[in-house]
Amino acid sequence: MPLYHTEDQAMLAETVTGFIADEGAIKTQLRRLRDSGDSAGYDPALWAQFAEMGLTGILVSEADGGLGLGHVEAGIVLREIGRNLTPSPFLSTAVVGATALGAASDDLKGRYLPGVIAGKQVLALAIDEGAKHRPERIGLRAERAGNGFRLTGAKQFVVHGATADALIVAARTAGSDSDDDGVTLFAVPRDAAGIGHNAVRLVDSAIASHVTFDGVDVDGGAVIGEVDGGRALLNQVLAAGRIGAAAELTGVGIGAFARTTDYLKTRKQFGKLIGEFQALQHRAAHLYAELEIADAAVIKTQQLLDGGSSQADLMVSVAKAKASRATNLAVREGVQMHGGVGMTDEFDIGLFMKRDRALAEFLGDASYHADRVATLSGY
Repeated sequence: MPLYHTEDQAMLAETVTGFIADEGAIKTQLRRLRDSGDSAGYDPALWAQFAEMGLTGILVSEADGGLGLGHVEAGIVLREIGRNLTPSPFLSTAVVGATALGAASDDLKGRYLPGVIAGKQVLALAIDEGAKHRPERIGLRAERAGNGFRLTGAKQFVVHGATADALIVAARTAGSDSDDDGVTLFAVPRDAAGIGHNAVRLVDSAIASHVTFDGVDVDGGAVIGEVDGGRALLNQVLAAGRIGAAAELTGVGIGAFARTTDYLKTRKQFGKLIGEFQALQHRAAHLYAELEIADAAVIKTQQLLDGGSSQADLMVSVAKAKASRATNLAVREGVQMHGGVGMTDEFDIGLFMKRDRALAEFLGDASYHADRVATLSGY
Protein backbone atom coordinates (compact mmCIF):
# COMPACT_ATOMS: atom_id res chain seq x y z
CA MET A 1 0.00 0.00 0.00
CA PRO A 2 1.45 3.41 -0.94
CA LEU A 3 2.63 5.61 1.91
CA TYR A 4 0.53 8.62 1.03
CA HIS A 5 -3.04 9.71 1.56
CA THR A 6 -6.01 8.91 -0.63
CA GLU A 7 -7.97 11.74 -2.21
CA ASP A 8 -10.49 11.76 0.66
CA GLN A 9 -7.73 11.70 3.27
CA ALA A 10 -5.92 14.54 1.50
CA MET A 11 -9.13 16.60 1.61
CA LEU A 12 -9.45 15.91 5.33
CA ALA A 13 -5.81 16.91 5.85
CA GLU A 14 -6.32 20.19 3.99
CA THR A 15 -9.38 21.04 6.09
CA VAL A 16 -7.81 20.06 9.40
CA THR A 17 -4.52 21.83 8.68
CA GLY A 18 -6.21 25.19 8.18
CA PHE A 19 -8.62 24.76 11.08
CA ILE A 20 -6.04 23.80 13.70
CA ALA A 21 -3.47 26.34 12.49
CA ASP A 22 -6.07 29.08 12.92
CA GLU A 23 -8.01 27.98 16.00
CA GLY A 24 -5.37 25.89 17.78
CA ALA A 25 -2.34 28.15 17.36
CA ILE A 26 0.28 28.32 20.11
CA LYS A 27 -0.46 31.95 21.00
CA THR A 28 -4.23 31.55 21.22
CA GLN A 29 -4.28 28.15 22.94
CA LEU A 30 -1.13 26.83 24.64
CA ARG A 31 0.32 30.13 25.79
CA ARG A 32 -3.07 31.57 26.76
CA LEU A 33 -4.07 28.53 28.81
CA ARG A 34 -0.66 28.22 30.43
CA ASP A 35 -0.33 31.89 31.34
CA SER A 36 -3.87 32.09 32.73
CA GLY A 37 -3.27 29.11 35.03
CA ASP A 38 -6.04 27.11 33.40
CA SER A 39 -6.84 23.97 35.41
CA ALA A 40 -8.47 21.88 32.66
CA GLY A 41 -5.50 21.66 30.29
CA TYR A 42 -7.59 22.33 27.18
CA ASP A 43 -10.23 24.74 25.86
CA PRO A 44 -13.78 23.27 25.98
CA ALA A 45 -14.88 25.74 23.29
CA LEU A 46 -12.23 24.43 20.90
CA TRP A 47 -13.20 20.84 21.77
CA ALA A 48 -16.77 21.72 20.78
CA GLN A 49 -15.45 23.02 17.46
CA PHE A 50 -13.71 19.70 16.90
CA ALA A 51 -17.12 18.09 17.36
CA GLU A 52 -18.83 20.48 14.94
CA MET A 53 -16.38 19.30 12.27
CA GLY A 54 -17.07 15.65 13.11
CA LEU A 55 -13.51 15.02 14.30
CA THR A 56 -14.49 13.68 17.72
CA GLY A 57 -16.25 10.73 16.10
CA ILE A 58 -13.56 9.68 13.64
CA LEU A 59 -12.97 6.28 15.28
CA VAL A 60 -16.56 5.78 16.44
CA SER A 61 -18.54 3.40 14.23
CA GLU A 62 -21.35 4.74 12.07
CA ALA A 63 -23.77 2.51 13.97
CA ASP A 64 -22.85 4.43 17.14
CA GLY A 65 -23.19 7.84 15.48
CA GLY A 66 -19.58 8.41 14.43
CA LEU A 67 -17.77 8.63 11.11
CA GLY A 68 -16.44 5.07 11.17
CA LEU A 69 -13.04 6.05 9.79
CA GLY A 70 -9.62 4.70 10.76
CA HIS A 71 -6.27 5.38 12.34
CA VAL A 72 -4.93 7.07 9.21
CA GLU A 73 -7.65 9.73 9.49
CA ALA A 74 -7.20 10.07 13.25
CA GLY A 75 -3.46 10.46 12.64
CA ILE A 76 -4.08 13.33 10.24
CA VAL A 77 -5.76 15.24 13.06
CA LEU A 78 -3.10 14.31 15.61
CA ARG A 79 -0.27 15.35 13.30
CA GLU A 80 -1.70 18.87 13.11
CA ILE A 81 -2.37 18.95 16.84
CA GLY A 82 1.31 18.16 17.33
CA ARG A 83 2.49 20.65 14.72
CA ASN A 84 0.63 23.45 16.52
CA LEU A 85 1.08 22.14 20.10
CA THR A 86 -2.68 22.43 20.48
CA PRO A 87 -3.86 21.37 23.95
CA SER A 88 -6.64 18.89 23.26
CA PRO A 89 -8.24 15.73 24.72
CA PHE A 90 -8.45 14.25 21.21
CA LEU A 91 -5.88 11.50 21.84
CA SER A 92 -7.23 10.40 25.22
CA THR A 93 -10.88 10.68 24.20
CA ALA A 94 -11.48 10.32 20.45
CA VAL A 95 -8.71 7.74 20.00
CA VAL A 96 -8.04 5.82 23.23
CA GLY A 97 -11.46 6.23 24.85
CA ALA A 98 -13.41 5.63 21.65
CA THR A 99 -11.41 2.46 20.94
CA ALA A 100 -12.15 1.10 24.41
CA LEU A 101 -15.87 1.93 24.28
CA GLY A 102 -16.14 0.26 20.89
CA ALA A 103 -16.15 -3.03 22.84
CA ALA A 104 -18.60 -1.85 25.50
CA SER A 105 -22.25 -2.73 25.96
CA ASP A 106 -24.90 -0.62 24.22
CA ASP A 107 -25.87 0.85 27.59
CA LEU A 108 -22.31 1.91 28.40
CA LYS A 109 -21.82 3.33 24.92
CA GLY A 110 -25.01 5.31 25.41
CA ARG A 111 -23.65 6.85 28.62
CA TYR A 112 -20.58 8.37 27.01
CA LEU A 113 -20.27 8.15 23.21
CA PRO A 114 -23.01 10.71 22.40
CA GLY A 115 -21.29 13.21 24.69
CA VAL A 116 -17.89 12.48 23.15
CA ILE A 117 -19.22 12.90 19.63
CA ALA A 118 -20.95 16.15 20.64
CA GLY A 119 -17.74 17.52 22.16
CA LYS A 120 -19.31 17.69 25.62
CA GLN A 121 -17.52 14.83 27.33
CA VAL A 122 -13.90 13.78 27.78
CA LEU A 123 -12.38 10.40 28.62
CA ALA A 124 -9.03 9.47 30.18
CA LEU A 125 -6.98 6.26 30.31
CA ALA A 126 -5.89 5.08 33.77
CA ILE A 127 -3.29 2.38 33.17
CA ASP A 128 0.11 3.12 34.72
CA GLU A 129 0.79 2.48 38.40
CA GLY A 130 4.44 3.52 38.61
CA ALA A 131 6.81 6.17 37.32
CA LYS A 132 7.24 4.39 33.97
CA HIS A 133 4.83 2.80 31.51
CA ARG A 134 4.60 -0.89 32.42
CA PRO A 135 1.14 -2.19 31.40
CA GLU A 136 2.33 -5.78 31.82
CA ARG A 137 1.78 -5.23 35.53
CA ILE A 138 -1.75 -4.39 36.68
CA GLY A 139 -2.06 -4.24 40.46
CA LEU A 140 -5.19 -2.18 41.10
CA ARG A 141 -7.72 -4.66 42.50
CA ALA A 142 -11.36 -5.00 41.45
CA GLU A 143 -13.15 -7.39 43.80
CA ARG A 144 -16.70 -8.67 43.47
CA ALA A 145 -19.16 -6.65 45.55
CA GLY A 146 -22.87 -7.36 45.16
CA ASN A 147 -23.78 -7.10 41.48
CA GLY A 148 -20.67 -5.07 40.72
CA PHE A 149 -17.06 -4.52 41.75
CA ARG A 150 -15.08 -2.56 44.34
CA LEU A 151 -11.85 -0.95 43.09
CA THR A 152 -8.86 -0.38 45.36
CA GLY A 153 -5.45 0.95 44.36
CA ALA A 154 -3.91 3.83 42.45
CA LYS A 155 -3.06 5.03 38.95
CA GLN A 156 -0.39 7.56 38.05
CA PHE A 157 -0.11 10.35 35.46
CA VAL A 158 -3.65 10.03 34.12
CA VAL A 159 -3.75 12.77 31.47
CA HIS A 160 -7.02 14.77 31.77
CA GLY A 161 -7.90 12.48 34.68
CA ALA A 162 -9.08 15.25 36.99
CA THR A 163 -11.46 16.77 34.42
CA ALA A 164 -12.58 13.74 32.37
CA ASP A 165 -16.16 12.56 32.66
CA ALA A 166 -15.00 8.96 32.92
CA LEU A 167 -11.78 7.03 33.40
CA ILE A 168 -11.04 3.90 31.39
CA VAL A 169 -9.45 1.84 34.16
CA ALA A 170 -7.45 -1.38 33.80
CA ALA A 171 -7.93 -3.44 36.97
CA ARG A 172 -6.95 -6.84 38.32
CA THR A 173 -9.96 -9.13 38.84
CA ALA A 174 -8.02 -12.39 39.16
CA GLY A 175 -4.49 -13.73 39.43
CA SER A 176 -1.23 -12.00 40.31
CA ASP A 177 -0.16 -8.54 39.21
CA SER A 178 1.93 -9.75 36.25
CA ASP A 179 -0.52 -12.29 34.79
CA ASP A 180 -1.84 -11.76 31.29
CA ASP A 181 -5.24 -13.10 32.26
CA GLY A 182 -7.37 -11.69 35.05
CA VAL A 183 -7.44 -8.11 33.70
CA THR A 184 -10.73 -6.24 33.23
CA LEU A 185 -11.45 -2.78 31.87
CA PHE A 186 -13.98 -0.49 33.55
CA ALA A 187 -15.54 2.88 32.72
CA VAL A 188 -15.52 4.72 36.06
CA PRO A 189 -17.08 8.17 36.56
CA ARG A 190 -14.42 10.69 37.56
CA ASP A 191 -16.39 11.78 40.62
CA ALA A 192 -17.42 8.33 41.89
CA ALA A 193 -17.39 8.01 45.66
CA GLY A 194 -13.96 6.95 46.90
CA ILE A 195 -11.94 8.42 44.04
CA GLY A 196 -9.23 10.93 44.91
CA HIS A 197 -7.38 13.22 42.50
CA ASN A 198 -4.03 14.93 42.88
CA ALA A 199 -3.79 17.08 39.76
CA VAL A 200 -0.30 18.02 38.56
CA ARG A 201 0.92 20.19 35.69
CA LEU A 202 3.29 18.36 33.37
CA VAL A 203 6.35 19.89 31.73
CA ASP A 204 4.33 20.73 28.59
CA SER A 205 1.63 22.46 30.71
CA ALA A 206 -0.86 19.59 30.28
CA ILE A 207 -2.76 18.51 33.39
CA ALA A 208 -2.52 14.96 34.67
CA SER A 209 -3.82 13.35 37.84
CA HIS A 210 -2.51 10.85 40.35
CA VAL A 211 -5.71 8.94 41.05
CA THR A 212 -6.50 6.87 44.13
CA PHE A 213 -9.33 4.34 44.36
CA ASP A 214 -10.40 3.80 47.96
CA GLY A 215 -13.11 1.17 47.73
CA VAL A 216 -14.80 2.63 44.64
CA ASP A 217 -18.03 0.75 43.89
CA VAL A 218 -19.16 0.32 40.29
CA ASP A 219 -22.03 -1.74 38.93
CA GLY A 220 -21.60 -4.63 36.53
CA GLY A 221 -22.58 -2.36 33.65
CA ALA A 222 -19.29 -0.47 34.04
CA VAL A 223 -17.34 -3.46 32.67
CA ILE A 224 -15.95 -3.00 29.16
CA GLY A 225 -15.60 -6.31 27.34
CA GLU A 226 -15.15 -9.53 29.32
CA VAL A 227 -14.42 -9.95 33.01
CA ASP A 228 -10.91 -11.43 33.44
CA GLY A 229 -10.44 -11.41 29.66
CA GLY A 230 -9.59 -7.78 29.08
CA ARG A 231 -5.92 -8.13 28.14
CA ALA A 232 -6.60 -8.40 24.39
CA LEU A 233 -8.85 -5.35 24.50
CA LEU A 234 -6.29 -3.46 26.59
CA ASN A 235 -3.63 -4.27 23.99
CA GLN A 236 -5.94 -2.95 21.27
CA VAL A 237 -6.52 0.25 23.22
CA LEU A 238 -2.79 0.67 23.85
CA ALA A 239 -2.01 0.13 20.16
CA ALA A 240 -4.48 2.89 19.22
CA GLY A 241 -3.01 5.25 21.81
CA ARG A 242 0.58 4.49 20.90
CA ILE A 243 0.19 5.04 17.17
CA GLY A 244 -1.84 8.15 17.94
CA ALA A 245 0.96 9.45 20.14
CA ALA A 246 3.48 8.61 17.40
CA ALA A 247 1.45 10.61 14.88
CA GLU A 248 1.29 13.57 17.23
CA LEU A 249 5.03 13.26 17.88
CA THR A 250 5.82 13.48 14.17
CA GLY A 251 3.70 16.63 14.08
CA VAL A 252 5.73 18.06 16.95
CA GLY A 253 8.96 17.24 15.10
CA ILE A 254 7.73 18.70 11.83
CA GLY A 255 6.55 21.85 13.60
CA ALA A 256 9.92 22.26 15.33
CA PHE A 257 11.75 21.68 12.05
CA ALA A 258 9.64 24.30 10.25
CA ARG A 259 10.42 26.92 12.89
CA THR A 260 14.10 26.02 12.81
CA THR A 261 14.40 26.32 9.02
CA ASP A 262 12.51 29.63 9.11
CA TYR A 263 15.03 30.88 11.65
CA LEU A 264 17.95 29.70 9.50
CA LYS A 265 16.53 31.77 6.64
CA THR A 266 16.24 34.99 8.65
CA ARG A 267 19.01 35.05 11.29
CA LYS A 268 22.25 36.69 10.14
CA GLN A 269 25.72 36.23 11.57
CA PHE A 270 29.01 37.58 10.21
CA GLY A 271 26.97 39.33 7.52
CA LYS A 272 25.41 36.10 6.18
CA LEU A 273 22.22 34.16 6.77
CA ILE A 274 23.15 31.28 9.07
CA GLY A 275 21.27 28.96 6.73
CA GLU A 276 24.07 29.52 4.21
CA PHE A 277 26.59 27.78 6.46
CA GLN A 278 27.18 24.27 5.16
CA ALA A 279 27.41 22.68 8.61
CA LEU A 280 23.92 23.82 9.47
CA GLN A 281 22.61 22.76 6.06
CA HIS A 282 23.93 19.25 6.67
CA ARG A 283 22.26 19.08 10.08
CA ALA A 284 18.96 20.32 8.64
CA ALA A 285 19.11 17.78 5.80
CA HIS A 286 19.79 14.94 8.23
CA LEU A 287 16.88 16.05 10.40
CA TYR A 288 14.53 16.24 7.40
CA ALA A 289 15.42 12.67 6.42
CA GLU A 290 14.84 11.34 9.93
CA LEU A 291 11.42 12.98 10.15
CA GLU A 292 10.43 11.60 6.75
CA ILE A 293 11.34 8.08 7.86
CA ALA A 294 9.36 8.50 11.08
CA ASP A 295 6.36 9.85 9.18
CA ALA A 296 6.47 6.88 6.78
CA ALA A 297 6.66 4.41 9.68
CA VAL A 298 3.62 6.01 11.31
CA ILE A 299 1.50 6.00 8.14
CA LYS A 300 2.44 2.38 7.37
CA THR A 301 1.46 1.33 10.89
CA GLN A 302 -1.85 3.17 10.67
CA GLN A 303 -2.62 1.35 7.43
CA LEU A 304 -1.73 -2.01 8.99
CA LEU A 305 -3.97 -1.33 11.99
CA ASP A 306 -6.86 -0.30 9.77
CA GLY A 307 -6.34 -3.44 7.69
CA GLY A 308 -6.18 -5.77 10.71
CA SER A 309 -2.68 -7.00 9.83
CA SER A 310 -0.88 -9.45 12.12
CA GLN A 311 2.21 -7.23 11.77
CA ALA A 312 0.45 -4.17 13.19
CA ASP A 313 1.39 -4.79 16.84
CA LEU A 314 5.10 -4.98 16.05
CA MET A 315 4.95 -1.92 13.80
CA VAL A 316 3.19 0.13 16.49
CA SER A 317 6.32 -0.12 18.63
CA VAL A 318 8.56 0.52 15.61
CA ALA A 319 6.64 3.70 14.85
CA LYS A 320 6.50 4.92 18.46
CA ALA A 321 10.24 4.36 18.96
CA LYS A 322 11.19 5.98 15.65
CA ALA A 323 8.86 8.96 16.09
CA SER A 324 10.19 9.50 19.62
CA ARG A 325 13.82 9.51 18.54
CA ALA A 326 13.33 11.60 15.40
CA THR A 327 11.27 14.21 17.23
CA ASN A 328 13.72 14.36 20.11
CA LEU A 329 16.45 15.07 17.55
CA ALA A 330 14.27 17.75 15.94
CA VAL A 331 13.64 19.66 19.15
CA ARG A 332 17.24 19.41 20.36
CA GLU A 333 18.62 20.54 17.03
CA GLY A 334 16.00 23.27 16.91
CA VAL A 335 17.04 24.73 20.24
CA GLN A 336 20.75 24.50 19.37
CA MET A 337 20.37 26.10 15.94
CA HIS A 338 18.37 28.93 17.50
CA GLY A 339 21.37 29.57 19.73
CA GLY A 340 20.90 31.27 23.10
CA VAL A 341 17.44 32.60 22.27
CA GLY A 342 16.26 29.02 21.86
CA MET A 343 16.35 28.73 25.64
CA THR A 344 14.04 31.71 26.15
CA ASP A 345 10.26 31.61 26.50
CA GLU A 346 9.92 34.30 23.85
CA PHE A 347 10.63 31.74 21.12
CA ASP A 348 8.26 28.81 20.60
CA ILE A 349 10.98 26.24 19.94
CA GLY A 350 11.40 25.51 23.65
CA LEU A 351 7.71 24.68 23.90
CA PHE A 352 8.22 21.97 21.29
CA MET A 353 10.98 20.45 23.41
CA LYS A 354 8.67 20.34 26.43
CA ARG A 355 5.85 18.73 24.47
CA ASP A 356 8.26 16.15 23.10
CA ARG A 357 9.40 15.16 26.58
CA ALA A 358 5.85 14.58 27.85
CA LEU A 359 4.52 12.87 24.74
CA ALA A 360 7.56 10.61 24.33
CA GLU A 361 6.80 9.09 27.75
CA PHE A 362 3.09 8.59 27.05
CA LEU A 363 2.34 4.86 26.69
CA GLY A 364 6.01 3.93 26.53
CA ASP A 365 9.23 5.73 25.65
CA ALA A 366 11.65 4.87 22.84
CA SER A 367 13.63 2.41 24.98
CA TYR A 368 10.49 0.56 26.06
CA HIS A 369 9.33 0.15 22.48
CA ALA A 370 12.76 -0.76 21.13
CA ASP A 371 12.89 -3.54 23.70
CA ARG A 372 9.34 -4.57 22.76
CA VAL A 373 10.32 -4.78 19.07
CA ALA A 374 13.21 -7.07 20.01
CA THR A 375 10.96 -9.27 22.18
CA LEU A 376 8.26 -9.57 19.52
CA SER A 377 10.97 -10.41 16.97
CA GLY A 378 12.16 -13.34 19.07
CA TYR A 379 15.24 -11.84 20.70
